Amino acid sequence: MLNAIEGIYRNGKIELTEIPKDVNDEARVIVTFLKSKQIDLYKRGIDEKQAADLLGRLSTFAEDWDSPEMNIYDNYDESESHI
Repeated sequence: MLNAIEGIYRNGKIELTEIPKDVNDEARVIVTFLKSKQIDLYKRGIDEKQAADLLGRLSTFAEDWDSPEMNIYDNYDESESHI
């Protein structure tokens, strides 16, 4: 039986976001590491209040930023290096 639960790898341990149901202690697991697109704001000196303020101010740009025409800028630096 496979049972997928999200977690975070931190300091050599996996912290699960929920307790698995119907799983015995010392059950065998397979861990797959995923690349995260999340930015650790705390590492950049931004707390929750500052993040909320920043989100509010940047939300005015969301419609333009998320438009399909803006996809050309997703890998801008990489595409410019080939010129």
